Order: sequence, then C-alpha cells, then structure tokens
Amino acid sequence: MLSVRVRILAAILLVAAAGLFASGAAAYLVQRERTLDSIDSALATEVDEARFIATDSGSTVLAAVLAAVVQQVRPGTNEATLAIIDGAAALAPGGVVDFRLEDNRAFVDRVTAETSSGQVVRGTLNLPGQTVRYVAAPVTVAGDPGRGVFVAAFDVEAELEAVTDALRTYVRVGLAALFVLGIVGWLVSGRLLRPIRSLREAAARITASDVSERIPVNGHDDVSDLTRTVNGMLDRLEGALVGQRRLLEDVGHELKTPITIVRGHLELMDPADTADVVGTRALAIDELDRMNGLVRDISVLAEVRRPTSLTRTSVDIAALTEQVRTKASALSGHRWASPEAAEIVVPVDAGKLTQALLQLAVNAVSHGAADGTIEIGSAVGRGAAGEPRLRLWVRGGGPGIEAEAQAHIFDRFRRGSAGRGEAGSGLGLAIVLAIAEAHGGTATVESRPGHGATFTIDLPIPPVEAGRTQTETSSP
Repeated sequence: MLSVRVRILAAILLVAAAGLFASGAAAYLVQRERTLDSIDSALATEVDEARFIATDSGSTVLAAVLAAVVQQVRPGTNEATLAIIDGAAALAPGGVVDFRLEDNRAFVDRVTAETSSGQVVRGTLNLPGQTVRYVAAPVTVAGDPGRGVFVAAFDVEAELEAVTDALRTYVRVGLAALFVLGIVGWLVSGRLLRPIRSLREAAARITASDVSERIPVNGHDDVSDLTRTVNGMLDRLEGALVGQRRLLEDVGHELKTPITIVRGHLELMDPADTADVVGTRALAIDELDRMNGLVRDISVLAEVRRPTSLTRTSVDIAALTEQVRTKASALSGHRWASPEAAEIVVPVDAGKLTQALLQLAVNAVSHGAADGTIEIGSAVGRGAAGEPRLRLWVRGGGPGIEAEAQAHIFDRFRRGSAGRGEAGSGLGLAIVLAIAEAHGGTATVESRPGHGATFTIDLPIPPVEAGRTQTETSSP
C-alpha cells in the first residue's frame, strides 16, 4: 500500500508533467506551423521572382529564359532549385547547395506530370531521410515548342531542426524541473506530514494507563494547528482519565468503610439475641442508606459533567435568588436573607443553579453557626480583564475554614476539618463546582477562622445579556 507521502508526490508530479507536456506540445505545434507557413511564403515569393525574371529576360528561347531564372534565383539555406525542360532535369544552380533534386528521376517525373495542365503546383514529397516541400511553375516561351518547369524546394526537416532542437532542450529542462520538483516535494511533504506520523506513533504508544504522550508542534500551518488540537484532546483525555482514576480510588475508599462495618457487625451478631439482631439490622440499613446516597451523588456529579447536561433558558436572576432563599428557609430555623439581587436576565440552567445554591445552603447549615443569619445573594461585577461576571453567593457564620483546607474544599469526598466521620458523601461541593464549570465559570470560597465563610459561584455573562445589566456592584 502506497503511503500518503508517495501519493501526494505522485499526484504533484503527474499534474506538473501534464502541464509541462501540454505547454511544450502547444509551443512546438505553433512554431512548426509558423515554420511551414514561412516555407510556403518563401516558395510563393520565389515563383513571383522567377516570373518577373522570365518576363524581363526578353529571350525567345526557353532554355535561355530558364537559365536566367536559375542563375538569378539563388537557393537559400535548406533550399534547392531546378529547371526541367521537356520532362528532363536540365538546369541546376552551380556551386554548393544544401541538397540537389536533379538526380532524383522520380521527383522530376512527378513534377512533370503535375504541371502538365499548365498550373502552378505545390506539394510535399517524402524521400528517404528527407521531406521536401516544393512549388513547380510551368514556363513557356512564344515561338519555342519546348515545355519548361521551374522548381523551388525546401528541406522541411532541416528547416524544422531549430524547432526540434528547442523541443529537445525543453524536454531536458522539463525532466530536470520534474526531478527537482520531486526532491523538493518529497522534502516538503515529509515536513508537513511529520506531525501526522508523530500523531500515529504517539497514538500507538498511548495506553489506557498512560496518556502523557504529546506531539511536538513546529510551525503555524494547518497541520501544526491539527497537532495543537490533538494535543488539546490528549490533555482533556488525560484529565478525564485522571479524574476517573481518582474517582474510582475515592469511591473504593468510601465504600470500603461501610462494607467493613456491615460485615464486621454481621459476623459478630448473635442470631439468638433479638436485640442484637435488631440493632445490627438498623446499623446495616443506615450504612446501606449512606452507600445509596454516595452512589446517587456520584451519578449527579457524572450527569453534571456531561457537555449536554445543561438546559439554558433566559432566567431572571433576581427572581431566582428570591426563589432559592424561599426554598432554603425550610432547611433550618436560621434567619435567611437576600441583601442584594442582580437585576439581569441571563441564559442559564435554572434547575442546576438552584441545586448548587441549595447545596451551599445545606453546607452553611451543617457547618455554620447553630443560629444567626445566612445570606443568599447575587450581583453583577467585573472580572480581571474587565469582562462582566455574574456572582451568586451563600454566606454563613460559624467557625470558618482554615487557609490550607480552602485549597481542597471543592475536591471530591472532602468534609472539612472534622474528617470523614461527618455525615454526607463529601461530593456536595464537588457538584457545585461541576455546575459552575458547566456554565463556563468557577466556584470559590472566602473564609477566616471564626468569621464564617462565603461560597461564590462566578459565571461569565454573554455580551448581549451584559448590555442589559441595570446595576453593577462588586462581589461580596
């Protein structure tokens, strides 16, 4: 099977060869026709010249008239002249000429027969190794019964030699050009296809356990752009595989504890002791419920991370903020407040944002102060580059979050400083971050020990919606 490099080079050479052949053939044919036309013009001129000389000679003897014509109409390069009297070659130019016709009896007989009607005749005769283009003009003199013919002829092959030499030179130059084109094409195609070969080799080396291979990028052409795109795809694939591996490890760790607890209590349970059976049953059901909640949260997290999981509609953020506050008020006896709400309509997934804000509200109830106020708000601000941003936040009191814990607060299965013994799957904040990232934004936390914490969902605002902003405030 031919490689792509060979097929590309073959196509280039075929097209180039076809173009060279077509242009060379056209040039040769045009020059050949011009040469033949110039031969015919020269023959016509010589007939006119011979007629003038015959008329001007004033002789009444046919042989004398033809002698004057032959003497004065001297043949040029690749040309011969001849006078025929009564069917026999009678007069020919003296000296050195390129070729002679008087010794060719077949030619003399042919011309004599063709001019028997008294008309000027043009013709072409193929001789061994030679092609002759000729004109034969009958000559008669009043008072002389003889029949004469003046013949002028050109060696066509010799006249075309210059054109043929030019064609040979063109063919040699064309072959050299194709050779150079082949070398350059081979090198250039190799350079352009090198990233594709690297891509194939990298794909062959990539395994399910190692996707760290990347393709070097050189240049700024389409193939280089393809290489960058593939490298970006490999980055995303590596991130997905690493995230999947971490998820499996975390899930395995999280499931190990309830399974060990249930198994240990079942092994130690006294079947004859009703109270022990009832207690073990209750403990097993509780652990299974916790496992069920873990599986449910994992499913929610996977669903949120799907690219098509969002259903965007135009949402009034002020109304959404108030709805979330109303729903959250049923979670606890805290005082729930909305000190600020963004008066803006933005295309978002209202259900997913509500889910994220309620999760932050649950987190504030679980880890904040037992009483006090929990704020749910929204505002429009500016990002680092001056672009409009929508920020939704939940602020609660309580002990706050230590600085070293804030860097990992949105990781899966993080439950704060209390460790893994707290209730919940540890996926709530990871789901909040996934919802924010699905909208093209992020989630952050600001906290100081003893001063509670503020969790913020920071989202970009499309330009159309940004223009409809009524008020603009800084983030809390």
